[in-house]
Amino acid sequence: MEIRGRGALVTGAAKRIGRAIALALAERGADVVVHYHRSEEAARETVRELEARGVRALAVQADLGEVRQIERFIEQAARFLGRLDILVNNASVFFRTPFGSVTEEQWDLNLDVNLKAPFFCAQYAARFMREQGGGKIINIADWAGFRPYVGYIPYCVSKAGLIALTQVLAKTLAPTILVNAVAPGPVLLPEDYGEEEARAIIEGTPLKRLGSPEDVVRAVLFLIEGSDFITGHTLVVDGGRLIGS
Repeated sequence: MEIRGRGALVTGAAKRIGRAIALALAERGADVVVHYHRSEEAARETVRELEARGVRALAVQADLGEVRQIERFIEQAARFLGRLDILVNNASVFFRTPFGSVTEEQWDLNLDVNLKAPFFCAQYAARFMREQGGGKIINIADWAGFRPYVGYIPYCVSKAGLIALTQVLAKTLAPTILVNAVAPGPVLLPEDYGEEEARAIIEGTPLKRLGSPEDVVRAVLFLIEGSDFITGHTLVVDGGRLIGS
């Protein structure tokens, strides 16, 4: 799929990897809707940067834990864009949940935002994509969906579910809508990680370094514009971490 002239929606696009993906799509000529939850000012700044690249852009707020809000903002995005060709399910929550102290609220928040929301975003976006003959959906998963780690059980379960969701959506929406995932490894470490934890992760990564948001962006762009014969695949971008020690 050529990106120029397309309409794209990126969830959680106000900051970090979502912002980088939105900017890359704009660089290639796509109009972009920036979804955000609480980061209004950051989202509006991202919109200004997108518009500076000569494309149309809009910031739309929604709580992805509420299905009715998901339907509303997908429709709003499609109306603004005039079409909806690309959906990147990037928004996610990530925080420590030590076993023995996990609450129902924490469990529900992880599963709602990281798994339920991508499904309903895809379900509503697919309606518009089918009207125009097709589209591409990219889910941002995590290498921990394959190899979970201690202290983040609800998060790891949600990302494993997202990998499975990618496969079942690919089968369901074929042949016109292609669905794939990108599973980053050590790219942006949690803000509460200390120097010792960061060093241990780097040591356990075969390439002996952290990745960057650009590594994830390049994988997303490849799945959108690099091939139209890949669907149901999860591309791991982890410097070899999955096979590391």
